[in-house]
Amino acid sequence: MRKVYFLIASMTTLIFSCSDETTVYEDPNNNDNLRLESNETLLENSVLYDKSGVLDILDENTITGKYASSAKAQPAGDYPLTLVAQVDVPSFQGGENLTASHVVVAGDYAYVSYNTVDAGFVGAVDIINVKNPRNPRVTSRLYYTNADINAIDYDNGYVYLAGGVDSEQSVTATANSFVAKIYAPDGRFDLDAGITYGFQDGYNATDIEVISDKIIVTSGQNGFVRVYNKSDLSTVVEAPYSDLRALAANETNIAVLDASAGVSILDQSLNTIKDISIDSDFGINTKRTLDYYGENIIVSEGSKGAGIYNGSTGDFVEYIPILLDPETVDDADVVTNAVATNDNVLLMANGGAGLSLSEDKDNADTSIVGIIQLEGSINFVASKDDYIFAASGLEGLQIIKLNRPDESLVARCSNLSGYSGSSNLNVPVSSNESYRGSKRFFDFDVRGSLLLCGSWTVRNEVTVHENALFEMNGNFAVARNSRRGDVTVKSGATLRIEGNLTIYGDLNLEDGASIEFIGENNAVNIFGSVNRTGETTVTGTFLDVKDKF
Repeated sequence: MRKVYFLIASMTTLIFSCSDETTVYEDPNNNDNLRLESNETLLENSVLYDKSGVLDILDENTITGKYASSAKAQPAGDYPLTLVAQVDVPSFQGGENLTASHVVVAGDYAYVSYNTVDAGFVGAVDIINVKNPRNPRVTSRLYYTNADINAIDYDNGYVYLAGGVDSEQSVTATANSFVAKIYAPDGRFDLDAGITYGFQDGYNATDIEVISDKIIVTSGQNGFVRVYNKSDLSTVVEAPYSDLRALAANETNIAVLDASAGVSILDQSLNTIKDISIDSDFGINTKRTLDYYGENIIVSEGSKGAGIYNGSTGDFVEYIPILLDPETVDDADVVTNAVATNDNVLLMANGGAGLSLSEDKDNADTSIVGIIQLEGSINFVASKDDYIFAASGLEGLQIIKLNRPDESLVARCSNLSGYSGSSNLNVPVSSNESYRGSKRFFDFDVRGSLLLCGSWTVRNEVTVHENALFEMNGNFAVARNSRRGDVTVKSGATLRIEGNLTIYGDLNLEDGASIEFIGENNAVNIFGSVNRTGETTVTGTFLDVKDKF
């Protein structure tokens, strides 16, 4: 067991409840081991756009060289994703090697926990305003100078943390694992309200979830799953397990993952309903998760990938293996740490092997789409609405937009055919083409007339040639901030926009070029410059996000 000199050892003002397992600290600001970041400029600069832009997805055919070894052009890919922004990992004296360990999204905020890759124990917690995910803001940051924070949840104005404590070094801790309850209204920690801690046996608290009026916490080797009363962290019920790593709960049942045995389905009183035996190697002191997925349960099983089991019968359904990029992956880092779902999308946080995206099609096995090309070791993943939030180790939190087509736009373009051609789009002179859908392109040249309805990304550059017409209805994103690509509208050409246009590069308008915005709800986000040569025309209503026009 790693030792942690937890912050509670030297706090001066204590109030004990009737239970020796719950402690309230009235004035934690007097302790050097717990500190709020007060530099607003530092918080503002924690949001990075250096690598923002269009994301590649490395699929199996690309990895095996199928396209390179044949004359067949690579087809345009599904899932036109974009990296919106990153939140840099907190760093302070004594805490220079923090990694993002867990993220939960609730309401307008994302809550991120951090622990350390070093032998000591250091941690932090961020609250990030993601009401407008295209412009995230870190609103509050809390440093723990001698404690890892391994998991996090939020409910009704309070942040709940799970971490570890060395009870041998603390005069007040009754066990090694802890749960903390911190008041955080409107996206800011309020330490003056005090912090409530609860303790339980086990080497380290590994997961936490708030359900109704209860808090459920798991602790690792020789630990427990314990249900706490949410109001005061008094113990409701507990059950011992050998090596708990994670939990998933709903209003009816609680599922726990024991690395020594598998998954147990419990009722609210922690009575066993069903055991699902799993013989995978879950590793030692490593993060693993599980989640409900319709009638099934998905379990992150380390080097095996993700296992899917029927939640009622316990029957094995299928494995989703880890797709590998052989040039960038160390075998020791090829593990599935966490899984998340969003409608028919399944996301696997595969450590050094990256973030894998699969889709669940009706009446068919789960199909692997590929590896989303992100940097960092992906420790945890969450997804809400049209966004993915990846806790990416030393790379911090990465916010990804799925760019799903707006259903109303699809309906308006319902008579169009879906695009199924090459990833290098080239519309010849005198050709009139129109498509709906959501695809990823490499190159994009329009010499004739083109209408696209839906969501689309282009890896490189876009050129609308002389006297050509390109109309887009929906979302269109070009290049990325670290590999910029321009959109060029040549002489006599027209770019007609109804929706959202994002360019990680310049917009070049040559003499006689025109841009027309249709409707009232348009937005243009240009990370480079708008360069206008000669007589150019821009008409219509639009939001100029970065004031480039």
